Amino acid sequence: MTNWLDRLLPSRAEDTPLSDAATLALQRWTELPPADTGTAHFETRYVDVNTEASGMDPEKDHLLAVAALAVNGGLLDPQESYYGRLAAHPGATLAELLKLTGKCPLVVFNAALNRTLLERALDDHLGVEADWLWIDLYFLLPALFPERIDRPARLAAWMESFGIDTFQRHHALGDAWAIAQLFLAVQARAPKQGACSPRALADVERAHRQYRSRL
Repeated sequence: MTNWLDRLLPSRAEDTPLSDAATLALQRWTELPPADTGTAHFETRYVDVNTEASGMDPEKDHLLAVAALAVNGGLLDPQESYYGRLAAHPGATLAELLKLTGKCPLVVFNAALNRTLLERALDDHLGVEADWLWIDLYFLLPALFPERIDRPARLAAWMESFGIDTFQRHHALGDAWAIAQLFLAVQARAPKQGACSPRALADVERAHRQYRSRL
């Protein structure tokens, strides 16, 4: 009897077949329940996701590498991190990414690029649609810290404002480390403004994005 995963594989003809480990990771990810987006920040596992791409146009460019770093219970854990390039085995690389992210809320800087590229790659190489809650610091940071920068700004500007450094700029995992540190500041500030859960953070981000679109 053919299962759901077997039916996915023919659509991935451009990839080498998934290894047993990658197939198991994909199956386990699919079977996970949706995340509870109403829990408090320090009871929530977030995953910071970042990408490297062939360019900055989400409609024309493609994904080169992915990185992820968990923020669990308000703490960064370098042991819960991942970096992988897609060139040789894109399906296996993305399956490993799903193994780390689970279905936790995702933190990203510039969702317009990162989310579009990642979701398209998952569809192209694994045939899956991921229904994550995305939280975009590009809009959330100026909403929570207007005294520092009162509008969406580049990652470098926020790093300078908070005195944050990283081991390698313009590298998916290196920038993910900086973004995760910014998210720790978000977790500390957000409850003071009544945003005490992943869902509440997403609401603040969305409201600020809509506000900026009207200016």
